[in-house]
Amino acid sequence: MLYKQIEGTDLTVSRIALGCMRIADMQVDALETLVDKALSLGINFFDHADIYGGGKSEELFGEVLKKRPELREKMIIQTKCGICKGYYDFSKEHILESVEKSLERLQCGYIDVLLLHRPDALMDPKEVAEAFHELQASGKVRYFGVSNMNAYQIERLQKYFKGKLLFNQLQFNVVHSGMIDSGFHVNMKDQEAIDRDGMLLDYCQLHDITIQPWSIVQASWEEGCFLDHPNYVSLNQKLEELSKTYGISKAAVSVAWILRHPAQMQPIAGTTSIKHLEDLCTACDVEMRREDWYALYLSTEKVLP
Repeated sequence: MLYKQIEGTDLTVSRIALGCMRIADMQVDALETLVDKALSLGINFFDHADIYGGGKSEELFGEVLKKRPELREKMIIQTKCGICKGYYDFSKEHILESVEKSLERLQCGYIDVLLLHRPDALMDPKEVAEAFHELQASGKVRYFGVSNMNAYQIERLQKYFKGKLLFNQLQFNVVHSGMIDSGFHVNMKDQEAIDRDGMLLDYCQLHDITIQPWSIVQASWEEGCFLDHPNYVSLNQKLEELSKTYGISKAAVSVAWILRHPAQMQPIAGTTSIKHLEDLCTACDVEMRREDWYALYLSTEKVLP
């Protein structure tokens, strides 16, 4: 496993995190086995959200910690809040209430990292900062970040928050690669030159904000996973070729492509399969050559200017 020291903190995080969105339907014993396997693979970062499984995911994870409280000191636990049914809510009242409920479900004593889940157009950054300061002072949350936010949304919040926003969870993979596409097409007039993210990748690197890619092997909500998908024949041919070159699976090659970027991103592996988790972690065993990284990118039918 690869690790990254988060600047200005005591956090040393595994470069692959276990995403807990899909654990809601697992049995406690099966989840315990998955958690043990993750820890044995060197994964120390566990990603939650209050809406995953309607709270059931946090609740089941809490049952594992109740059964095995000694595991808590080996973990960095992250959760997210702000998504409600039909609206987003970054009010101080909602943030504080969400944290209390997550702590109750997770039975973990404190939360290492809290992220705001989706941008709330009605966000008052002063109010959010007040909530963060209160949570930090009480010891209920140690560190903070955001999810799916652009640079100026982060800037608005950082202006009032005395601490540092450490993470930004964003959709990113070799197919969903808008954050790097526009960087290749600077000063061009083609479609790829459109910057839909506000130079977000550069901003996060400049400000030492760790990007956490989600949906790491998903093309889109409509198409699902791009592995062996008929719409991505060239990509899968290249993945197969690189799989043989590096001695890892096509899925692991996809993750290695993300890990190769100098931003030192932290992909979220949202699997409940021990076999798949073991497989994805082999991405940490290789460093993709520059020419292979570009070849994989171009196999998605993108072009370089």
